[in-house]
Amino acid sequence: MEIASLTIAAVRDTLLSRRASAVELATAFLDFAQAENPRTNAFLHFCAERALAAARRVDDAIARGEDPGPLAGVPIAVKDVILTAGVHTTCGSRLLERFVPPYDATAIARLETAGAVIIGKTNCDEFAMGSSNENSAFGPVRNPIAPDRVPGGSSGGSAAAVAQGTAVAALGSDTGGSIRQPASFCGVVGVTPTYGRVSRYGLTAFASSLDHIGPFARTVRDAATVLRVVAGRDPADATSAGAPVPDYPSLLDGRVKGLKLGLPREYLKDLTSETGDLIHRAAATLESLGCELREISLPATDYAIACYYVIATAEASSNLARYDGVRYSARSPHSETLADMYRNTRGEGFGAECKRRIMLGTYVLSHGYYDAYYLKAQRVRALIARDFAKAFEQVEAIVAPVSPFPAFKLGEKVDDPVAMYLSDVYTITGSLAGIPCMSVPCGTTAEGLPVGMQILTRHFDEATMFRLADAYETTQRR
Repeated sequence: MEIASLTIAAVRDTLLSRRASAVELATAFLDFAQAENPRTNAFLHFCAERALAAARRVDDAIARGEDPGPLAGVPIAVKDVILTAGVHTTCGSRLLERFVPPYDATAIARLETAGAVIIGKTNCDEFAMGSSNENSAFGPVRNPIAPDRVPGGSSGGSAAAVAQGTAVAALGSDTGGSIRQPASFCGVVGVTPTYGRVSRYGLTAFASSLDHIGPFARTVRDAATVLRVVAGRDPADATSAGAPVPDYPSLLDGRVKGLKLGLPREYLKDLTSETGDLIHRAAATLESLGCELREISLPATDYAIACYYVIATAEASSNLARYDGVRYSARSPHSETLADMYRNTRGEGFGAECKRRIMLGTYVLSHGYYDAYYLKAQRVRALIARDFAKAFEQVEAIVAPVSPFPAFKLGEKVDDPVAMYLSDVYTITGSLAGIPCMSVPCGTTAEGLPVGMQILTRHFDEATMFRLADAYETTQRR
């Protein structure tokens, strides 16, 4: 059995036909992931005991003739910013190197209820702050397609695990593109659902009004299956939505003829690289399936980067204030006073990127600057959301690039934060608007580097997004 290419349906078929047990499958994946991990550094921790216990529950359910769940026996990796009871959650930071949560995130509980087997926690940029996965305190993740290049960030470990085949699917988090960009760089499917579609309870906060949990998978159908499991209202999260969750996989019928698709002028006007060629080719493929292409305008796009890095850093400054050495984070031993302990703990524990964002966020929230920066950024955010609302009066989905370029080399942008931030220029707008977006592979460059096509739809219309992505993916398999 070639475990590196298994899908959710293949795992289920394997278990129900008794060709292998869930315990055997979990053991094989754990062994494979541990053997492959030195090549990419995708995993920070493995949880064999928890994985095998979950696998035994699946085997017992099958033996009793019960339905073991839609994710029965499926090995899943989880980004290390999502809480897992009894398993280290470090957020890629020295501050939480020894932190073991006492409870599970809602998304984790729903995965295991559906029969999933969580095999380990994946590497990420510290507190999800980064676009390359080079900001982790435990070393960078390498792209499994090209090990001299980044996997994207901040969910690079989850994307790399799926691309490497060491997990069938994975959970990541997305604040400004941290699922879609690594999915594009690693050649897998990555989904950022509507804000509020998936509970954030148990997700370590970076920017609370922007954070999402979403899945990575090798196929659109698998991503749709995972989202269906983790989505839905959660009383523990006041921002989770009560909107009904459709049976996404059952809606993948290939019917996209007549769909009106928007091509945003602002995203494509300067995109002249191989990435641009691949996006235009993918759009032409969708047109050949019967979709209607229309040029649209999202005029506030030019302000998105500045808007995002004011709002996100302001919220980060507030959220990260809790890591002070008093409660559950590491504490600096080099302190004589309480003020010294705060200062030294944060100075020694946070990496350079976290410090940069905390300082920027504190500045924009400070007296005399709040109205000039934070309040103005919130007004721009409203303009961006209005742009999308107007666009969706004309079209049912928007097709766009994920990143201006494919995966770049390790170290290439580390010393230039602005260049690093610009890698998210096409993903930030969807995050600010809170709409569902995803990346689906649409080809490779001459160097063999994957490129993703981004699909964006109306709030809570993930069904159209998945249907369009699945129809396109099907054409690529022919």
